[in-house]
Amino acid sequence: MFSIFIQVIKISQILDAKIKETILHDIAHFGLRLVLGVSFIVHGVEKFDPVFASYMPSFGIPIEMQIPIALAELVPGILLIIGVLNRISASLLAIIMMGAIFVVLHAESFTGQMGYEYPLVLLAASLIIIVIGPGRISLSYLIKKIPRFLQ
Repeated sequence: MFSIFIQVIKISQILDAKIKETILHDIAHFGLRLVLGVSFIVHGVEKFDPVFASYMPSFGIPIEMQIPIALAELVPGILLIIGVLNRISASLLAIIMMGAIFVVLHAESFTGQMGYEYPLVLLAASLIIIVIGPGRISLSYLIKKIPRFLQ
């Protein structure tokens, strides 16, 4: 029985290596960046609305932070989609999501009206991009002159 388990692990490793070499791996990287980027662009644009500014004091955030917060979601979202400075952008977005979870939502309820479920998913996706980088379907890959730590 143990030898069957070892065989399955070996086959799994071979298949994993083959999948990483295929275009599916690249499309998955790009798909993750695209979905995360679009999500942050949409939420960043919403934060330019004066109605958002009126809610900020109730979260303990000064109104003057409206534009920086909106830009901190909008610009990295765009950079994620085009594939430039992805690790830096994803790091900034991860910080924004931790602020959303702990400062705005107080990490009180996982689901529901003020639940932190969605920000937690965005945080996890940002952390994945920090680890895996932009992938081959990106401007960073095409340029190849951008140092790896900045990709």
